[in-house]
Amino acid sequence: MTTSALTFEASKFAANLCFEDIPDEALRIARRCIIDGLGVMLAGSDQEIATVTKQYIDSVRGPAQARFVGDGQERVSAPQAAFCNGIAGHAMDWDDTQLAESPGRQYGLLTHPTIPPLAAALAVSDMLGNVDGRQFITAFVAGFEVECKIAEAINPDHYKFGFHTSGTIGTFGAAVAAAKLLGLDETGIARAIGGAASMASGIRANFGTMGKPMHVGRAAENGVTSALLSQTGFSFNEEALDGTWGYLSVAGRGGEPEYVLGRFGKPFSITEPGVSIKPYPCGVLTHPSMDALKFLLEENDLQASDIEKVTLHAASNILNPIRFKTAKTELEGKFCMAFLLAAIILRRRAGKQEFTDAFVNSPESQSMQLKVETSLDPEIEAMGYDRIRSRVEVVTKTGKVIEKWANEAYRGSPHNPLSDDELEGKFLDCAQGVVDTAQAKSILDMAWELEHIENVSSLIDILG
Repeated sequence: MTTSALTFEASKFAANLCFEDIPDEALRIARRCIIDGLGVMLAGSDQEIATVTKQYIDSVRGPAQARFVGDGQERVSAPQAAFCNGIAGHAMDWDDTQLAESPGRQYGLLTHPTIPPLAAALAVSDMLGNVDGRQFITAFVAGFEVECKIAEAINPDHYKFGFHTSGTIGTFGAAVAAAKLLGLDETGIARAIGGAASMASGIRANFGTMGKPMHVGRAAENGVTSALLSQTGFSFNEEALDGTWGYLSVAGRGGEPEYVLGRFGKPFSITEPGVSIKPYPCGVLTHPSMDALKFLLEENDLQASDIEKVTLHAASNILNPIRFKTAKTELEGKFCMAFLLAAIILRRRAGKQEFTDAFVNSPESQSMQLKVETSLDPEIEAMGYDRIRSRVEVVTKTGKVIEKWANEAYRGSPHNPLSDDELEGKFLDCAQGVVDTAQAKSILDMAWELEHIENVSSLIDILG
């Protein structure tokens, strides 16, 4: 690993970024990511984890500075609001995914880039009360870019051996977004990154529990805390990403900062290699296989009653993270191919209504899960991990065998993005039961024109 100036370049980029520096395409995608992020926060705000989180917050409530998405009656400290909104944003595992571009990185396994800086930016904006849309977007894009570039630089063993990158590297995105809104200069942002480096954590052992979305909530909270500490003059190492004892070496088993040095904003990661906006509330590695089965069933007019057996042939990049053989809870279901494919068979969809404990444990779901199995395919494994590849095989009760390869240009990816209409449809599905249709459409209208909003608190008013 090269001893680098990664902290210096990240903080210099963030401090100097102006709204006018953001290319039109990056701005367009940023709006889409913010809309998607607000939607999944609304969706997560009425999950069980949100209730449990608010019970905890009630016991440690701080000063009345900022509000929750989905509950505008309550005010807590800005770090606590970031914590709650970060948890809500990752509660259903429906938030977007950063793609990889450097050698050795697994496609789709870097970080969920939007929620940490978005949750942090919402909390700090609400606390300050005078943040306009341009300032908000600039801070969000700065945090998003720094987060993605650090995720690209760190050794992929960071994730492979057990860290949850959205919880760890997401902390830096949140810290930069918060620091930018607080008006910190280059040195202040470097200190905030230093504080984030000492707080960034989260391990994959908690996948399938409330601990996984808590990682993202804690990333947002710690990012805000670090930025506020830096603002007060609290000292941290201003080169905390770099060197023998820096974050890349300690938490990442090294890294290749040379892949990103000199490239902050050149191009913006949000446009190249881009970001996947998820059609399904589960790991992006599962989406091509789910779509392949959905299209196979539709093309052959097959119903659940026609299915004898389904086998997913895939490589270890899919089968290792998606680790539950069968699911008993909706949190396990997000990492269980048997459930995800069973949902497609039974409902032809897998959205907010399917990801409930009741549906996961329903007799039809449990029975169908037993008909689904996975198989490590040596040929697919040999193709590498630069794309998400799989093959679905269906055996009908009449003995007919039908196969379909998953499309590498899966829905939601930069190669096959959701249309704006599809994105709005996802948002409305997320908002269902939390805000009424008129409020949901008002949020959409404001988010599409976010740079023209005089005070972001007006958007937060409706989100509450």
